[in-house]
Amino acid sequence: MSCFVVLSEFADIQQFSNAKALAAFVGVTPRIQQSGTTMRGRARMSKMGRSKLRKAFYMPALVALVHNPIIMEMQKRLTKAGKSKMAIVGAAMRKLINLVYGVLKNGVPFDKNFA
Repeated sequence: MSCFVVLSEFADIQQFSNAKALAAFVGVTPRIQQSGTTMRGRARMSKMGRSKLRKAFYMPALVALVHNPIIMEMQKRLTKAGKSKMAIVGAAMRKLINLVYGVLKNGVPFDKNFA
């Protein structure tokens, strides 16, 4: 079901200038609490976008953390940096959105050895 939600929302990928704009549309970009020059706490997920899309990316992100080599490598790096498990899941969601954007924008199937 989640692929139908994603494809229905991203049908016209040209409306987004880049993957960062698409991630902001979904609401998985980091948000820093700041007042003037004071920064309080750590960054959190903004959740300003579409909640239905965030929900559609949650379970695929968990699966990708176990099976997708690109995201598994990112998980190792973030774990070594001391990030929390939920921060890593949020980063995996954003990475999946970047991958979806690249595939839809270029019309080329996903290739794990592309990089």
